[in-house]
Amino acid sequence: MKRVPNLHLTLGFAIAALLCGAIPPASAQTIGSTYSSTAAKDCHVIGKPGELDGSTTRLCPGKAGLVVLVSEDDLRETVSVGRNRTAAAKQPAAQTWFGPFNSTTATVEWREANGEPFAIIQRWHLADNADEDRNGRPIAKPMLVVTRLPPGPVCHVAYVDVAANPDARELARRAADESARGFRCGKDEVKVIGASGRAVELATRR
Repeated sequence: MKRVPNLHLTLGFAIAALLCGAIPPASAQTIGSTYSSTAAKDCHVIGKPGELDGSTTRLCPGKAGLVVLVSEDDLRETVSVGRNRTAAAKQPAAQTWFGPFNSTTATVEWREANGEPFAIIQRWHLADNADEDRNGRPIAKPMLVVTRLPPGPVCHVAYVDVAANPDARELARRAADESARGFRCGKDEVKVIGASGRAVELATRR
């Protein structure tokens, strides 16, 4: 005779497994990273160095229909994100710049939940006039910047000093995952994650 399973016992095991994490809940999110480029060869470059005031703008393809707007003026960059150039230019991130001369690397890391991006992480280099090489040029200090994405405003969420934190990339990812979506631009203060260092000092100097 075929044995009929005890439905109450089976249901009990299923609930216990769910509570213990053996069976992922349906609402669980898959969070990971994809990457894009802001190198000039991969973007639409608007303006050229030496023309007018020497400022340039790069409009670069991003993820999920978003574009990355990189603007350079007076050897300082801003990076913003939006559905198009106009939308990106109106975001708080487009008006957020650092005092020292600075630049960004071409690789943009997109943090995504179930394929939907909610933050980007990008490495910045800030010139340190107090630390020069043998040719008298400022030595750049590296920092990771976490920026929140739409829906809602686009703005800086967290700074991670690369030199001061061996696990800087993981710290930045954790900050993006835990803070970016709930961050209130213009109300919440940008967080310094991990140990502070010279790059963060230069970025937050008033």
